[in-house]
Amino acid sequence: MPTLRRLDAHEKPPEALRLIFKRLQRSTISDLESDTDILLPETYQTEDDSLLIIPSLLTPEIQTVLLHQLLHRDLSNPTHRTNLHSHYSVPYMQAKGGDEGNSTNKSFFSLSPETVFTPYDPSMHKDQLLKIVLKKKLRWMTLGGQYDWTAKEYPDQPPPAFPADIQDLMLALFPDIISQAAIVNLYSPGDVLSMHRDVSEQCDRGLISVSVGCDGLFLMGLESGNGPKHLTLRLRSGDIVCMTGQSRSAWHGVPKVLAGTCPGWLQDWPASNGSTEALECWRGWMSTKRINVNIRQMFSD
Repeated sequence: MPTLRRLDAHEKPPEALRLIFKRLQRSTISDLESDTDILLPETYQTEDDSLLIIPSLLTPEIQTVLLHQLLHRDLSNPTHRTNLHSHYSVPYMQAKGGDEGNSTNKSFFSLSPETVFTPYDPSMHKDQLLKIVLKKKLRWMTLGGQYDWTAKEYPDQPPPAFPADIQDLMLALFPDIISQAAIVNLYSPGDVLSMHRDVSEQCDRGLISVSVGCDGLFLMGLESGNGPKHLTLRLRSGDIVCMTGQSRSAWHGVPKVLAGTCPGWLQDWPASNGSTEALECWRGWMSTKRINVNIRQMFSD
C-alpha cells in the first residue's frame, strides 16, 4: 500500500464508486430497507485488521457529554475554525464577569436565535440569523490541526491544542492513535459528503470516525485489479469505525442521512429536564442532525 504522502488528495474517485454514491443518494427509505448491499454494523474486523467496526461503542451518556463539549465548549472557541469563518464575522459571546471555565455562558445555544452573523462582503453574502446558522448553515468545525478544505492540506504553523478530554477518550479506545486533528461534520437530511480520501497527514496512523444522531450511509471503497471493491454501512448513533492499514487510504463518503432516525433519548438536545430558558428554545435541534467526528493523527510519534 502506498503511504499517505504519496497519494494525491486532489485525485478524483473511481467512476464506479461515484455511480454507487449517486445511486445511494437517490434512494428512498423503502429502497434502502430492501437493499441487501447495505450492512447494519456489527462488531467486525477484517482479516488484516485494517478495518474495525464497533456498533454502539459510545453509551448514551458519553454521546451526550461529547455533544456538550463539542457544541457548547469547542464551537464557541475561536481557535476552532468553521465553514462560516471565510465569509462571516462570528459573534462569539464574551463572558461577563467571568467564569471563563463556564462553557454554557459562551455557548451559541445560550444566545438569542435572532443573533446576527454579519458578512465581510455584503455584496456577496447577506446577514444570517443564528437560528438559520445552527439549523443549516453550520456544516463543519475543525479541532486541533486546522485543515484547509480547498488546498487539502494543513497550515505550516503549529496547530492549536486538541481538546484534551476528547483526546484522552479516544486514546483509551485506540491506544495506537493520538488525536491531533478532527473535522466535526454537521449533517441534516439531504446533506452529503462526496467521496474522498484523507491523505494529507504526515503519518499513516488510523482514522477514527464517530457517529452521533441520525443514521447515515457510509460508503467506502478500494481500487483493485477487477475494479473497486466497496462496502456500504448504515451507521447509527454511538457507532465507531476505525480505518487503519489498507483501509486508511480508502475512498469514503456519506451519500445519505436518514430523516427521523435520531434516537428518542437524544432528540431534545440541547434541552433536557430542567433546562434554562435559553436552551429550551433549541429543544429538538438534534432530532434532525447527524454529527460525525473524524479524528486523525497528523504526525509520527
